[in-house]
Amino acid sequence: MDIGLCIASNILDEQYVISAEALGYSYAWFADSQMLWSDCYATLALAAKNTSTIRLGTGVAVSGTRPAPVTASSIATINALAPGRTFLGVGSGNTAMRVMGLPPQRIKAFDEYVGTLRPLLRGDEALYRTSVGDRPIQHIMPDHGFVSFEAPIPMYVSGFGPKSLAVAGRQGDGAVLGLPASGAMMENTWAMLASENDRLDRETFYTTALTAIGVLEPGESPSSPRMIDQCGAMAMASIHYAYDQFRNFGHQPPHAFADIWDDYTALLADYPSDRVHQRIHMGHNCWVVPDELKFLTPAIMQRTCLIGTQDQVLERLHELHQSGLNQVMNLPNFDTRFDVLKDVAARIIQPINSWR
Repeated sequence: MDIGLCIASNILDEQYVISAEALGYSYAWFADSQMLWSDCYATLALAAKNTSTIRLGTGVAVSGTRPAPVTASSIATINALAPGRTFLGVGSGNTAMRVMGLPPQRIKAFDEYVGTLRPLLRGDEALYRTSVGDRPIQHIMPDHGFVSFEAPIPMYVSGFGPKSLAVAGRQGDGAVLGLPASGAMMENTWAMLASENDRLDRETFYTTALTAIGVLEPGESPSSPRMIDQCGAMAMASIHYAYDQFRNFGHQPPHAFADIWDDYTALLADYPSDRVHQRIHMGHNCWVVPDELKFLTPAIMQRTCLIGTQDQVLERLHELHQSGLNQVMNLPNFDTRFDVLKDVAARIIQPINSWR
């Protein structure tokens, strides 16, 4: 199993990915949310110039904020800097769109978007739908170092429900998932991935799950100050996501959130309605806003992150690997990211290497 990193793109922080490469991380996924972080492609370019082995790509590129030819050209530019190491993760943009008060791209439009991307990522012609009709498009000057299509650019499609997973299984070279709770849940995910593609090959289709990894000391609580400092932002982002689903669609939160739900919704109730979308995602996947710390109970930390003793974390990863999960990408809190980088490398990556 590969252990990768999801990185809150920061143009001043190329040392993080340099350190990750030295410690044995295999993939670096740079997040693409324009109203949260630095531009992911500028950050990827710096990473490409300062590394030599770690695979680099978007985690994930957002279909709703960049037209397909822009995304294809951007990642092909990175491929010119890091040929054979570049990949494209792509999704409909839950956070990137929600933080602007906009919905993610609908499934039909997203399916069309990734369908346009596939030939463009090979340097081939694609039919591009526009407001003035369909147009055949292609990068017409791929030579002289502008972009590169010589090394393949795999496309990993993000999916969290049956429809988006079906798109991923039909259109992608792999999928980006939420962390399955068990091997049985991973089997359910495979069924959804294959629902519109009966030729899906588990041996070549690459699956990655996003989480925050926390390795407990003996007797330590999942909601200890140390665990909240390492994984709390991921846990809180899961609450943000559940609130968006509740606010926009009336979906009830997961059972693990029941004890805190009334207090959390009350916290946001008096916030100006035209700006509440900004408040919901404050600190997103970087740190926990002080008045939200009280919501990070042991149950919520366990439900939303991969937290356990070293043996427990390794056992769960082994079960998921046996069920066909190829990679877990870790997204720790921003301020403790270097400490977590080293801890996970020593206590998780090194033992996993012995499986091979």
